[in-house]
Amino acid sequence: MDHQSQQAEASPEVQERIRTSFGLQGPMGHLGAHITHIAPGRVHIALPNRPEVTQQHGYFHAGATSAIADSAGGYAAFTLFPENTSVLTVEYKINLLAPAVGDHIEAVGKVLKPGRTLTVCQLEVFGVEGDRRTLVAAGQQTLMCVKRSEG
Repeated sequence: MDHQSQQAEASPEVQERIRTSFGLQGPMGHLGAHITHIAPGRVHIALPNRPEVTQQHGYFHAGATSAIADSAGGYAAFTLFPENTSVLTVEYKINLLAPAVGDHIEAVGKVLKPGRTLTVCQLEVFGVEGDRRTLVAAGQQTLMCVKRSEG
C-alpha cells in the first residue's frame, strides 16, 4: 500500500463496523485500549500507561503489548473484508525489541497481503512519550475471513 492510502481514513461505514466490533471486545475495554486511527488496511490502537497494564519493573506487560498488537492487525484486515464477514486470528508472532515505556503504547496493524480467506499483517508497537516514538515490538500475523451465519 502506498503512503497516501495508509493515511486516508476508511469510509464511515467501515469505521462504524470496526468500532462496533471493537466495543464488543472485553479485553480491550478491560485494558483501557482505544482505536486512534482506521484506514483501509491499517488500524492504530493506543493503550494508556497505568499500573494495571504494567509489570513489576514498571514496563508495559508483554501480554498487554501483544493483545493490542493482535487487535490492531485483526482490525486492519477487517477493514478490507466484505460485509457479513468476521475476522479470526490464525496465528501471530511478536518480538519484544525494547522495554515498553511511555505515556502510552500504540500498536499499528498494517495489511501486507490481503486474500479471500487468509490475510497477512505486519504488527508494530511503539512506546510514546510526548513526541518521541520508540519501536518496542514487531511481529507478523495471519488472519482468516469468516462468513457470519444469519441468525
